[in-house]
Amino acid sequence: MPLRLAIVGRPNVGKSTLFNRLAGKKLAIVDDRPGVTRDRRFGTGRIGDIDLELIDTAGFEDVTDDSLEARMRAQTELAIDECDVAVFVVDSRDGVTPMDRVFAEILRKRDKPVILLANKAEGRQGDMGINESYSLGLGEPIPVSAEHGEGMADLYAAISAINDEADLGEDDDGDKAVKIAIVGRPNAGKSTLVNKLIGEDRMLTGPEAGITRDAIPVDWTWEDRQVRLVDTAGLRRKARVQEKLEKLSTADSIRAITFAEVVILVMDATHPFEVQDLQIADLVEREGRALVFCLAKWDLVDDQQTKMSEIVEEAARLLPQLKGSPVIALSAETGRNLDKLMPAVFKVHKDWSTKVKTRDLNDWLAQAIQRHPPPAVSGHRVKPKYMAQTKARPPTFVLFASRANQLPDQYRRYLINSLRESFDLPGVPMRLTVKSNKNPFAEGEAKSHVAQTLVKKTRTKAKTGLAAKTLSEASAKAKAGAKAKPKKAYVSKAPKPTGKLKGQGAAPRGRAAKVARPGVKPKNASRAIASTRGTRR
Repeated sequence: MPLRLAIVGRPNVGKSTLFNRLAGKKLAIVDDRPGVTRDRRFGTGRIGDIDLELIDTAGFEDVTDDSLEARMRAQTELAIDECDVAVFVVDSRDGVTPMDRVFAEILRKRDKPVILLANKAEGRQGDMGINESYSLGLGEPIPVSAEHGEGMADLYAAISAINDEADLGEDDDGDKAVKIAIVGRPNAGKSTLVNKLIGEDRMLTGPEAGITRDAIPVDWTWEDRQVRLVDTAGLRRKARVQEKLEKLSTADSIRAITFAEVVILVMDATHPFEVQDLQIADLVEREGRALVFCLAKWDLVDDQQTKMSEIVEEAARLLPQLKGSPVIALSAETGRNLDKLMPAVFKVHKDWSTKVKTRDLNDWLAQAIQRHPPPAVSGHRVKPKYMAQTKARPPTFVLFASRANQLPDQYRRYLINSLRESFDLPGVPMRLTVKSNKNPFAEGEAKSHVAQTLVKKTRTKAKTGLAAKTLSEASAKAKAGAKAKPKKAYVSKAPKPTGKLKGQGAAPRGRAAKVARPGVKPKNASRAIASTRGTRR
């Protein structure tokens, strides 16, 4: 079982930077402005050979009223109660402040081992603050620099000493947790929904918009199934996001959507399907994640039955690519219809993970083509041949057909909608790729055409430099020689006479001339010789 480590301290001392350093990646948002972190953030990390479960907390404020700072303090105290080791971080450059002394007093009252870290200790500017840290009464301070990774060996030694004393048993993990991201516009009721689902005040809530800034994961068990809920910051329109901090929060929320399996889009029931809600839903579909629409604050709606039918019709009209996605209306404040949310989530997750047999797919394809054949393009009809599913999550299919690049988009949408209806996969994003089999004759013709083109280009390629100069000089010499020596007229030579035969005035021709040549004996030469002798007689 990993050692649970809570990183605590006053605002802007580098707690989130140390959290990212131990986690090995940038999970928490870091900024120079104090008070960026507000909720507890969990993560896994490792230092040396020790596995860690990290808890990043908000900056400690000495406030006990009903304000946001007081709620942040309650979250920090809860993290101290849950942890095995508390890492108390102070700023060595600022020295020990009155707020540090108040927090040290609280830690001394808890029966928890405490490691005192003096952060930002690079260089000599933090020497004075390190010496002041001894006055807190929490042992020897460890000088570190979370930004540059200095002092991690000393921190490992302190954690290792505590880890050796603790009796930590092994914990077997169960099934892999289902990752669920809860997204929506600011102040839509996302954090309130998370608190109501898990049954505790885990997330900070309030009437103020934009309280949540990090994407906070929460491990939970629902009916013996492991669930990881990720509460995200509200997503506003891109044109309205101006501050650097909000840009980081938006990027963190989008990353949570990318790594989730099911996304719950929380909308205000009084103003559902705003432009931003539609853009978030389209982003979820493009990322290939399963989607559940959640109408929060349903207790504020008067005519609920009529409103629900209107919302379902509007969802099918505005988001046809997600037609059939479940719409759950609930009230996180009162808990009404809250029991309907998780069954719908797991139903969508099951459909999202579906794999269809190839035989069933091809039987369905034959019926779909018979019911509605593909249209003819330029006088030639596209002929689908067979179909197969390559992967799930989301379901991805490959259709092999002739003239695949000419298949219209409307016919592709017809096939996807028919797939959803036939195999009962409503609202699940699908991917359909159309490919054509290779034609070896067409491929050979293409290769020969390319070869001929290359030969022509090589022949007609203009030469430059020394090669061009040599070629021009040789051409000039050839032209000069041709002008100086005119060509002689061709005179045909008359054949030489081979001698006259007796009784004839001309030389023999044809076969008789061949026989007369010395050393030549063609076929039927005896007949020719006999005829020649007879002539001579």
